Amino acid sequence: MRKRTFRLLAALNRKVLPKQWHRDLARLSKVRLALVAYRYWVTRNAL
Repeated sequence: MRKRTFRLLAALNRKVLPKQWHRDLARLSKVRLALVAYRYWVTRNAL
């Protein structure tokens, strides 16, 4: 159940949230860094 929820959330994130991989992470604002961290957390739990 938990893994399925995180996989669904990861699929939703891919469609809705902007991708940050092409940007320098050191130059991102705090909000964008929080989005990167959130996406990482969801991906880790989905695997």
